[in-house]
Amino acid sequence: MDTKALATKIAAAASDKKAKDILLLNMEGLSPVTDYYVICSASNTTLVRTIADNIEDKLGEAGAFPTHKEGYQDSRWVLLDYGDVVAHIFLEEERDFYNLEQLWADAPSEAFVESEDAE
Repeated sequence: MDTKALATKIAAAASDKKAKDILLLNMEGLSPVTDYYVICSASNTTLVRTIADNIEDKLGEAGAFPTHKEGYQDSRWVLLDYGDVVAHIFLEEERDFYNLEQLWADAPSEAFVESEDAE
């Protein structure tokens, strides 16, 4: 699976659990660490955890597993590192505070919109 497809699969799994404002940032050429960030928000910590769990479940079914996971216990900002793609699941207030979109403003970005024919 290429990195864009992986990022899209992560975004779709987040969308399945009602993540808000899902954004894909293309980090190729900007970050030596990863090719894509997938950023999304949730209104409460339970939902942050649910979104993170669903991403892990759906990607696990496809044979992809995070190499690193952090923030799950507090569930204010959960990071799931899939190597070439890093998922950031934020509590809304945390996303506003850390504002990764502004920090990486040079990165081409696109909002995730689930298509009708998505799996």
